Amino acid sequence: MREGFNPNKNIKIEENTFFHQVIIPVYIPYEDKYFKDSLIILKYSLNSLFITSHKHTFFTIVNNGSCKKVIEYLNDLLINKKIHELIHTNNIGKLNAITKGTSGQNFPIITISDADVLFLNNWQKETYNIFNTFPKTGVVSTTPNSKLLKYNTANIILANLFSKKMRFSKVKDKKSMKMFGKSIGNEKLFNKYHLDQYLTINKKDTFAVVGAGHFVGTYNAIVLDKTNYSNYKMGVSIRNFLDKPIFDKGFWRLSTVNNFTYHMGNTIEPWMEDVVTSLSNETDIFEAPVIESRIKSINYVSILMSFMFSKLIYRKNIWHFFLRLKGLTNEASKKY
Repeated sequence: MREGFNPNKNIKIEENTFFHQVIIPVYIPYEDKYFKDSLIILKYSLNSLFITSHKHTFFTIVNNGSCKKVIEYLNDLLINKKIHELIHTNNIGKLNAITKGTSGQNFPIITISDADVLFLNNWQKETYNIFNTFPKTGVVSTTPNSKLLKYNTANIILANLFSKKMRFSKVKDKKSMKMFGKSIGNEKLFNKYHLDQYLTINKKDTFAVVGAGHFVGTYNAIVLDKTNYSNYKMGVSIRNFLDKPIFDKGFWRLSTVNNFTYHMGNTIEPWMEDVVTSLSNETDIFEAPVIESRIKSINYVSILMSFMFSKLIYRKNIWHFFLRLKGLTNEASKKY
């Protein structure tokens, strides 16, 4: 039997000052073999995030079936108000864990990050600058990757095909790109041409790299489907639900020209702690970036044009011509 009147009925949720959510799914089932260093790396990641994020950042951690020691660490972060939201689940897969984090929230921008990302100073500032400069931005990666030039980017290339504002530029930080290759176990990921130049687009004094990865990315929230469900734990689900919809909805995948995040992988290296201890505190107040607040309508004609264009532009001879048109030498275009 119910007696009385629930005092919370019809009461609106209080508005908060947060406008940027960071979601990190965590899966560390045990501290051995592949995962032997993962808890320490997670601590490096979260500490770097706390130091380099402004006060309007809402931290959501999704424990995706981790072991007891990890759970105790995450619970302690919540108790001590280092994070704002902690969700415990069984191992339901990366995408479904991310969906848990986006559901029930309403933030205009959302960063989705792996648990082995080390954040550097100014990552938010530079991300916001790209959103403010290029209104069609759907996601910004803070680790530029020249090999992602063809990955769901045909709409950017089509829109700027003959524009002088889209050209190859000198890579700002070759060392960081090499470190990324090493972090995923492939030190030969980039050849000398990938390390020399990447395709950029510019407006006024702001440059962005065409293409973006997904191990860490900041999204315009309207491109994310908060009702996603995947039968896969990783891989295809991320590509289909986080990457392709940005292209399908007419938005752009871009990256910062400088490196503002490191992918650490699953093995501790001395430089990681050195970087974390060298970070300066960035809790100062930021203004929210100006982003597209709604999708007016999905332009299926534009999507079809971009799709058909991708089938044409990526043909070997045409692609080499395009690369030369945008500034690569003949030799570089053949090996890019």
